[in-house]
Amino acid sequence: MDLIADRGRRVTVEELNTSQLLSHARKQAVQRKFDDMLIVDVDAHHYENEHFADILPFMENDVLKQLALSGRASTRARPNLTPQSIGFQDMGGRVTRYPLRGTEKTKDGYARDVELGHRWMDAMSVDYSCLFPTGMLSIGLHPQAEMEADLCWAYNRWLTEKVLPDSGDRFFSMLTLPFSDPDECLRHVEKFGDRKHVGGFMVTTVRNNLAVNDNRYMKVYRAIEERGLVLSFHSGPNWGEPIFKSCNRFLVAHALGFSWYNIVNLSNWVINGMGERFPKLPVIWIESGLAWVPFLMQKLDHEYMLRPSEAPLLKKKPSDYMRDMYYSSQPMEIQDMGALETTFRMMNAETQLMYSSDYPHWDFDLPSTISDLPFLTDKAKHNILGGTAARLFKLKPRNEKQKENLVKFGNHTAAA
Repeated sequence: MDLIADRGRRVTVEELNTSQLLSHARKQAVQRKFDDMLIVDVDAHHYENEHFADILPFMENDVLKQLALSGRASTRARPNLTPQSIGFQDMGGRVTRYPLRGTEKTKDGYARDVELGHRWMDAMSVDYSCLFPTGMLSIGLHPQAEMEADLCWAYNRWLTEKVLPDSGDRFFSMLTLPFSDPDECLRHVEKFGDRKHVGGFMVTTVRNNLAVNDNRYMKVYRAIEERGLVLSFHSGPNWGEPIFKSCNRFLVAHALGFSWYNIVNLSNWVINGMGERFPKLPVIWIESGLAWVPFLMQKLDHEYMLRPSEAPLLKKKPSDYMRDMYYSSQPMEIQDMGALETTFRMMNAETQLMYSSDYPHWDFDLPSTISDLPFLTDKAKHNILGGTAARLFKLKPRNEKQKENLVKFGNHTAAA
């Protein structure tokens, strides 16, 4: 039996299997002996919109739940619950796993997203993965703050109670915060912060308004810091943003958007002294590439030296605070190897950069994106691919060789 994919191309049922689709990735992993390395993916995704029938019953507000359920019924397979931005993330149907992923077979009585996740993780030799939503990355554009909060609550309950417990401890998450409501953010931290498989909390930075330095959020940051958890900011594109409305190609909005939102929020975080106020809070900037990091370091340092009185809390240059924070690798711009090497040097990549695939999105990166860089030492490759994340999220090695490497390269806490 064949399935019809994009533009009439026929695809066999057997081909629509994640393990088969990633067979070349598996060969690559074997060639590079990735199984001997602890590899942690700090940014992978699933399609939570396919599971709203299971998620929505966890909503607390009966009125909002009724609206959500009725909206889902009226729009059939594409429930109108989260804001949908214009774009071509499916690459015009050219990526087979996008339109046909629903046909892939999984076992009954087992979390589908976990089984599919294990397939791609095993193909790439990824040991642990941080699972994020996809559609809900635009939840900050929802016009109703109360709906944002209730949907985040329902998703976080479903994820921590129904999905992650099935993962064999290989999946963890930084749960989505309803950032439009600081009080709700704090409630989420207090409710879910101590749950197993929760490594921290995530702010989706595509939203109508966001002031990370607003005093109302200080209690949220403190609660995360006190629990020894991680705070991350996950970026994305929004072609509808006024600044991008002049762009007549999605390519431009996509290239700029992922960097733009994290540039703005990181700048406000640094200049308003959040690094001094929360020195023990690990902060990760996710899915915005790396090319913007040296630019922003130089720009903020230059402005700070001209106007230090506007940043009275700072005790060192903005770039030094940026080097205290963490970054995910994907999508890593590998066009000028010399520029990339300079970027790694400026951001202290050996200790501050963490591998991310962004799988199953169309522009995902394999672990070889890091391992094949000619200018990295073995220790740097080890740390970026998994050692740093293992220490940050308290992840254990999965075999003796991984344990030996963790000890060898100085990640004693993770190896213990």
